[in-house]
Order: sequence, then C-alpha cells, then structure tokens
Amino acid sequence: MTALSEGSQGPGVAGADADGADVEGPDVGGREPALGADRIKHLEFIQATITRLGTNSFLVKGWALTLAAGLFALSASRLSWQLAGVGLVPLLCFWYLDCFFLRQERAFRRLYDDARRPGSTVEMLSMDVAPYLARMPWPEVWQTPTLLLFYAPLLLTDLALLVFAL
Repeated sequence: MTALSEGSQGPGVAGADADGADVEGPDVGGREPALGADRIKHLEFIQATITRLGTNSFLVKGWALTLAAGLFALSASRLSWQLAGVGLVPLLCFWYLDCFFLRQERAFRRLYDDARRPGSTVEMLSMDVAPYLARMPWPEVWQTPTLLLFYAPLLLTDLALLVFAL
C-alpha cells in the first residue's frame, strides 16, 4: 500500500460494520479527498519510473567503478598507456549515461510535482516529460556535484595513469 492510498482504515473513512454493510464515517477536518483514484494511479506510475531511473543510475555507477578499477589495475601493472587511454572511453560513456538518467529523473520529478496539485493541467496518465526536458540544459545536469564527485576522481586517476605510463 502506498502513502497516497493509505488511510483506508481509521477515523473519518468509510468502512464496513460487522455485517459488511458500508458505513460512512465523518470526514477528517470536513475535507473531501483532493486526489481521485485515477490521479493517484498516475502518481504511482510516475513514482515507479522515478524509482527505476534511480536504480539504473545506481547500477551505472557500480559498473563504472568496477570497470574503471579493473582497467586501472591492469594499466598500472603493465604500465600501458593504451589501456589507460581505452579506460577513458567507457568512463565518459558511463558518465553520459548517468547524466541521462539523472536528467530524466529530474524531469519526472517535475511532472510528479505538477500532477499532484489539485486542478492540475497535466493530462491524466501522461508520461510526457518533453516540456520539462526543454527547460533543463545538459550542462546543468552534467556538472551536478553528485556526478562530479563520483566521475571526476575516476577520470583524473585515469589521466594520471595515462601520463605516468607514457
């Protein structure tokens, strides 16, 4: 059960008596629920996508670190500038891929923020994030502290091995 759909038990919520007949309880604070079932399902779809993008970003970082460490060890043991140079390519590819996932995640977070508001103009069950991506330039995401603090040391280490092996 998600936080959006919780509250099916407790005061102020319709329930059933011992015979199974529906019983209406008093509204909490005199308010009707602001979000309908369709809107909640839409928010759950968006949240599932955000979670999947975060998981993908985590996996990309794991692969980048594993591959970089392996290539660092191999190029340092053989003092091979070619291996150190080859290590730059996948590292930059992983950085780009992680940047892509982070940019998409941010766009879906903005979609979620707009879709959760009562009276939202977001089309029901729409997963279109193109308007949000248009307002989010690549350098803004490419240079975020989380990506820089992870990939810059790997890149600098690879460049140092490249120079040392020459």
